[in-house]
Amino acid sequence: MARRLRLLIEGGIYHVTCRGNRRQEIFRDDADRRRLLERLAESAETFGVRIYLYCLMSNHVHLLVETPRGNLGRFMGSVLTGYTVYFNHRHRQVGHLFQGRYGAQVAEGDAYLLRLSRYIHLNPVQIASWARRGKDESRTYLRTYRWSSYAGYAGLRKAEEWLDRATILELVPHPKAVKAEIAYRRYVEAGLAQTDEEFRGLMVGRPLAVGSSDFCAEMQRRYERIMSGPRRAEDASFRRVGSKASLAEVRAGVCKALDCDEALLQRRKEGGAARGLWAWALQKHAGLTQREIAGLLGLTTGAAVSALLIRHRAQDNAARWQRFVDLLFEG
Repeated sequence: MARRLRLLIEGGIYHVTCRGNRRQEIFRDDADRRRLLERLAESAETFGVRIYLYCLMSNHVHLLVETPRGNLGRFMGSVLTGYTVYFNHRHRQVGHLFQGRYGAQVAEGDAYLLRLSRYIHLNPVQIASWARRGKDESRTYLRTYRWSSYAGYAGLRKAEEWLDRATILELVPHPKAVKAEIAYRRYVEAGLAQTDEEFRGLMVGRPLAVGSSDFCAEMQRRYERIMSGPRRAEDASFRRVGSKASLAEVRAGVCKALDCDEALLQRRKEGGAARGLWAWALQKHAGLTQREIAGLLGLTTGAAVSALLIRHRAQDNAARWQRFVDLLFEG
């Protein structure tokens, strides 16, 4: 049976699933889980991938990632091969650890992306053994589950520095007086009382994409065009519309939007608003990872960039500034 083609898109956001071979467990203990997370962080840095969230279960893994360079295959190959070599060596076994190819659904942004994050983060309490548990018990377990990014998103523990939370948190509607982490916690935990059956149906029924009917139809058309051609690659790459802006172009665009001097971007205290917009534009229009942005802004970690982005998006004028910069680069 031919392996299903995947669409590799520059700037594509994917829901990735990896399952154990014959449904076997892929973790024997917490050391294994820690090693997979380490491998994720290492591979993300190597291939310039943004990891939005993760959830490790006993025999499968969920990820939400963005690939600015359109290289999901190389990234996942590094993660899964590296972890399999480690696992087999440590536990003295041979053969396949994961079941066939990993699954990869291209995700549409905004409301669908937010719903997808909730779907993934609720996984620990959506398994059959939790079907009859009460809401309070499920909430407590979800908040204390160690092997998911949920607690970091919900403000219940420090998030990993390689985790990019800002993109998801900015999608949560909330009053200015309420922290984004608290609003996200309320949004996800509302799903404990009422299951989003419509969204679960979308996840199961559309293997190529998650999103609106128009978005999924476009992904299906791309797939069919490749399948009907004389030759097809193992995976097909697509460039997103437009090209990435240079660092100099982004810097100039931010200064134009704010009517400020470029020197302000290097001043941590006086340049707070400008540096936040600069970080946002570097990520969106230059395709940089948070770690790469940290180097440009003189920050120590990607987590510091994530915090800067969250503060930026909380500003009253952030949306107006972003629209101005978008028009400069997207027309």
